[in-house]
Amino acid sequence: MGGTTILAFAFVAFIGIATPGPTVLLALTNGSRYGIKRALVGMIGAVLSDFVLIGAVALGLGALLAASEFWFTVVKWLGAAYLAFLGVMLLRSKGTLDVAIDKGAADVATPAIFLKSFLVAVTNPKGYLFFSAFLPQFIDLALPQAPQYAVLALVFAAVDFAVMLGYALLGSQAARFLKHSGAVWLERICGGALLALAGSLAFYRRATN
Repeated sequence: MGGTTILAFAFVAFIGIATPGPTVLLALTNGSRYGIKRALVGMIGAVLSDFVLIGAVALGLGALLAASEFWFTVVKWLGAAYLAFLGVMLLRSKGTLDVAIDKGAADVATPAIFLKSFLVAVTNPKGYLFFSAFLPQFIDLALPQAPQYAVLALVFAAVDFAVMLGYALLGSQAARFLKHSGAVWLERICGGALLALAGSLAFYRRATN
């Protein structure tokens, strides 16, 4: 793949990722709750989901969801339900900035941090449809496709990680200045945003010709 193609892909990917979505909102929340080190665990989960999504699209799963109303609906409602669950949990939060001080609680939370970010992406059918429409524009059909998908996956994962790190740093810095009441509102804002995203996903419709 040419350098110009990769740069164009990275630029468009950055615009799409930087727009607040579920994974970056979780990075922001994790940064404020647990600090950067714990937030990194969630970022790894989200990056792993990038490889899963792009691999699935390369194997044709994106096309299946685009063609099958049944499987699209199944994945859509799983994703919407999970986003809604996370949103409600944050809305009910009483502020958890003190969790970062409790190392035992942070250690117990580590698998959950990873799993949340991973599941948020892999249960979102919009991700599969987005990659199905987005990636082929940068694929040269005259060349072997597997290496090209691999390159695009690495570039996308790198951009995604950088953006999430920025959000996590923002959350971590905010946690240093916010009082307890401010922490509560930060988590409620993120919870409300996740509920809004869950609602938009629930009403999302598969494009039909």
